[in-house]
Amino acid sequence: LGKDRVNLLFMPSEFTSRESYEDARKIAENLGVPLKEVSIDSLLKSYRDLVLKEFAYQDFQVAEENLQARIRANLLFYLSNREGYLVISTSNKSECAVGYTTIYGDMAGGFAPLKDVYKTWVYRLAKYRNSVSPVFPERLFTKPPSAELRPGQTDQDTLPPYELLDEILKLYIEEGASEE
Repeated sequence: LGKDRVNLLFMPSEFTSRESYEDARKIAENLGVPLKEVSIDSLLKSYRDLVLKEFAYQDFQVAEENLQARIRANLLFYLSNREGYLVISTSNKSECAVGYTTIYGDMAGGFAPLKDVYKTWVYRLAKYRNSVSPVFPERLFTKPPSAELRPGQTDQDTLPPYELLDEILKLYIEEGASEE
């Protein structure tokens, strides 16, 4: 595509770590592409106020987590429609296979380059890319994967470690193994 045709949008919520911002900024800098930050906190608060008022939902569940991904997708598709951008889906094969991705959220996009790439391979590809020239901060390879949709969340709160999950998925999806 060329770096002149890539735009990055960082959309933090109250659960987004400072490290994620630092890493996103470093990746954009290393790639030489623009990074714009737009907080989704006010939109998330508006949605929460609405569901509290109309439905009296006060607890925080997976629906509130998914809401964040859908707000982000809405902003991306607004910009897509407005500016003619192509939205890239960030979901990978592991997350899609077990439903650990949000429909109309991180699953949404006009192109899904990671659709057939297991999560462990996403890391392998990123490490390979770094061997060509550094792009990804080392911290991305050492911190536990997290969608950062609730305080202290990691993917392994819900899923097995990706090394194990991907082996199970390969057996089931590619080799036709049974549940047993």
